Amino acid sequence: MTTLAAESSSILEQELSVVILLAVAAGIALLVRRIKVPFTVALVVVGLVLAFFPDFIDLDISSELILGILVPPLLFEAVLHLPWPRLKADLGPILMIAIGGTLIGTFLVGYAMRDWVGLPWLAALAFGALISATDPVAVIALFKSLGVNKRLAVLVEGESLFNDAVAVVIFNLALGAAAAGETLTWGHGIEEFFIVGLGGLAVGLTLGYIVSELILEAVDDPLIETSTTLALAYGSYVVAESFGTIFGIEDLHLSGILAVVAAGLMVGNIGLNNTSPSTRVSLESFWELLTFLVNSFIFLLIGIQIDVTDLSTDIPDIAIAIGVVLVIRLMLVYGINWLHGLIQKDRKVPVEYRHVAFWGGLRGAISLALALTLAESPAFTEEVGETIKLMTFGVVLFTLIVQGTTIGTLISRLGLSGKSASEEDQQRHQALIYARRAGRRELERLGHEGVLFREMADAMTQTYDEQIEENTEHLGQHFVSHPELEISMLVAARRDALLAEQSALLDLGRRGLASSEVVHELSVDLDHRVAALELLEERWESDSVFPDVHSREEGPH
Repeated sequence: MTTLAAESSSILEQELSVVILLAVAAGIALLVRRIKVPFTVALVVVGLVLAFFPDFIDLDISSELILGILVPPLLFEAVLHLPWPRLKADLGPILMIAIGGTLIGTFLVGYAMRDWVGLPWLAALAFGALISATDPVAVIALFKSLGVNKRLAVLVEGESLFNDAVAVVIFNLALGAAAAGETLTWGHGIEEFFIVGLGGLAVGLTLGYIVSELILEAVDDPLIETSTTLALAYGSYVVAESFGTIFGIEDLHLSGILAVVAAGLMVGNIGLNNTSPSTRVSLESFWELLTFLVNSFIFLLIGIQIDVTDLSTDIPDIAIAIGVVLVIRLMLVYGINWLHGLIQKDRKVPVEYRHVAFWGGLRGAISLALALTLAESPAFTEEVGETIKLMTFGVVLFTLIVQGTTIGTLISRLGLSGKSASEEDQQRHQALIYARRAGRRELERLGHEGVLFREMADAMTQTYDEQIEENTEHLGQHFVSHPELEISMLVAARRDALLAEQSALLDLGRRGLASSEVVHELSVDLDHRVAALELLEERWESDSVFPDVHSREEGPH
């Protein structure tokens, strides 16, 4: 009974910690609306503060929690909205820097850490691996909040989604070689990467295809389809990582991260097209909520795990690590993209994009999880494990706090923000019209109910009418100068209207005011109209977005 009571108490304490973190995340989300700080950076800073109160949060923060529980849904949701045509168009530079760049960076950082910090070779190589990969969780979260140019987002997010698989494979090889008293060569590392990486892709593509074609197409039930995609996100990771155990092949582990990426790409580009609009809305709403929750947990836990007072004991090694990581990142980003420009001149990556790719190379959850794994491993001494953990924490903190708070300014100054000045002006006028009409309606209600004298309400309403008319005229003139914005707004409004029709039909069916046959017949017609609208939007977007990108590429750099 005593053991059972202790376990129950522990569960309640951890549940309380989760509730506290959720409340903190919600409060930070409200706060960042008022201050110009990225949400992820604010989470890390608050996590650093919570680290000074160790009894306040009672959670077992392990590498398994981060890699196995928190990372898969974030990766899956990220690639759900990554169109394959855009990814395919820039697959060359993405793979060159994600595979070749990460491999080269891993060994270069390893050599530097061995010679300048004095780490054993395999420990230095393990650190080079865990710190060379940009973290998809950190990059995607930041880019979503900034709203960057679409091609730039695909380039940077694509790299961060693939390169961490290289890092994890080399890290595991270095750790395994150290435990067995062996050495690790370039050839062995590259060979193992292709086995583990391609195997993980195969697992993800297979499971993603099965779910997309056999479930999402055959079943029209939002609850079943949403549950299936959640099972796929975790299932693809587990099957890949446990592939050898499942099929009786000793010591074979495939890349769970690449399996999740492949499964998400399959569902995002095939599976979602097989679902009805209402189901797609449910799916996207679920994944948006889950992403917010998991994202909040990850960055709060990063801050909680990093003890600033411990970092002060190893400042020279941390400074060396930060400098080495930045210099090697700079060399790889500019060097590999220059080489790619010689090979594929028609898809040359503009210099402005390279600036963002270099400074946007954030480190986060993946690096933290691998550092915790190494610190707990008996392959290295406790002193080596602690040094690597502190250097990792220092680099992660620098990239998130320093680079994370300045990348937005860099993107804006380079003119690469997803929202142009014309779009912001349009939204400003629309917001003013919407808000002032709401204020006018409230004044009419107060005057009608006698809360205000009628004359006072009429006078104030007239002021609102003049302001609304003025903003409406400005918006009309703005659309004359930028007709593409009017088309975009009309397409978006039409899509919302069709989804509203779909929701109304489903509501009629639930209330029994229309038969299921009638609802299904009309829903099928709406599905066709939504599909036609999406095709029109895709064609318009490709005509209006890509020419601008190509013009940048063809300009002098």
